[in-house]
Amino acid sequence: MIWTIFAVASVVLLGLSAGVFFGFSSFVMSGLARASDEAAGEAMNGINETAPLPAFMSIFFGALLVPGITGIWGLVDGRAGGAWILAAAAVYLVGTFGVTMALNVPLNNRLLAAHDKAAEWRAYRRPWTSWNHVRTFAGVVATALAAVGLL
Repeated sequence: MIWTIFAVASVVLLGLSAGVFFGFSSFVMSGLARASDEAAGEAMNGINETAPLPAFMSIFFGALLVPGITGIWGLVDGRAGGAWILAAAAVYLVGTFGVTMALNVPLNNRLLAAHDKAAEWRAYRRPWTSWNHVRTFAGVVATALAAVGLL
């Protein structure tokens, strides 16, 4: 029963994380693009400064740790769903967490450090959004894999 609770928590955390990235891909970035380049750059800096607070970071890291631990636990315990949930953690690790740390965060840091926010926003928006689409897709795939692990 406890493993099942962790498995469900894995699906929920992965789904919440995927949903955050989906929100950025589906409307936040296009909404920011409607503002002036200067205002959009400043607004995105505000978002990026707020993101590392506990509300988001508990989901972002929890979506990596809980499925990872649950998947390993399931494999060791001989549960059929363990491999699916561990696969979900692997997809999330590479496609969501890894892309964030290797690509989106450096872009965020460049935008934050830029003296000309308007020019940097113009260079930032498309690659950041493209990589966010990758994070979204990986998050959705990871959520689906973890959900299969519940069957």
